Amino acid sequence: MSQHANARMARRDKQRRKKRKILIVLMPFLIAFIGVAVYAASLWLKADAVLSDSVRDIDRDKSELRDKAVDPGKDNVSILIMGVDMSEKRKNNGNPRSDTMMLATLNKKEKSVKLLSIPRDSYVYIPYNDKRTRINHALAYGGPKAAMDTVEELLEIPVDYYVTLNFEAFIQVVEAINGINVDVPYELWEQDSKDRQNAIHLLPGEQELNGEEALALARTRKYDNDIERGKRQQDIIKAIMKKSLSLGSVFKYGEIIESIGSNMETNMEFSEMQKFLSYGMKGGGPDLEALSLKGHDATGPGGMYLYQLDETALNETKLTLKDHLLIN
Repeated sequence: MSQHANARMARRDKQRRKKRKILIVLMPFLIAFIGVAVYAASLWLKADAVLSDSVRDIDRDKSELRDKAVDPGKDNVSILIMGVDMSEKRKNNGNPRSDTMMLATLNKKEKSVKLLSIPRDSYVYIPYNDKRTRINHALAYGGPKAAMDTVEELLEIPVDYYVTLNFEAFIQVVEAINGINVDVPYELWEQDSKDRQNAIHLLPGEQELNGEEALALARTRKYDNDIERGKRQQDIIKAIMKKSLSLGSVFKYGEIIESIGSNMETNMEFSEMQKFLSYGMKGGGPDLEALSLKGHDATGPGGMYLYQLDETALNETKLTLKDHLLIN
């Protein structure tokens, strides 16, 4: 064999060894990429199956304040979020009252969210039965549609979607992400989700809470008022979002989907849910601003306790939400 042929073979051997080295270095990354792709695909299929089972037809194609149905992929939209207690003790009387009520407005261009906490005892007009009473009665009177119509009447903006979440979903999500860090403002004793009195005892200070403890902090009404309660709930939601979007929670998403799907009802199709992903893709999560409704304690018909909303502050909130949705 000539010297030239030997040199050519040596070069080919060197190139093959170089390629093998590159392949060895890249192999872990290729395996990881394939693994992530398979995991993402399985999550997508699970989310489609589980969350699609949560969809309910409420005979409401669009808000009466909209000219046409919205597309979350293009339009600014609003979502009414209601927490309900469906424990064994309360499982009996059809639609439950809403224990927690929040309205989220989402601005597509800004990828921003305004989250308004609506005190459960707010004294409002409920169109469903043409009467004024506490807003948490709306869901019990006429289901999600009645609650959506009531919030539209109150805030004069369209309510496009609703989500009701059982407290069990809240507990399971917090457990799935291994707890959340929250600043507890005071010592408290509170019942748990099984209605066992004083089962939860928390001391003041920043600490990690499990699902039952986080729920007790979110629900308690004995130590302050509905406004502070709403702020606590908003802080807890922010803590859940922050922990859920962290790298360490990525492989918990399957559990989170299962927890939410089996304890949620909504009028949002899975294809519409997908379009909200862009809000979560923003670094650190969406730009979220918490809002509340000012008012004062009052007594209504028959000595009923209620929360009388401040009209001036309410009008300011209406304008803020209209501006965020870009509604004239």
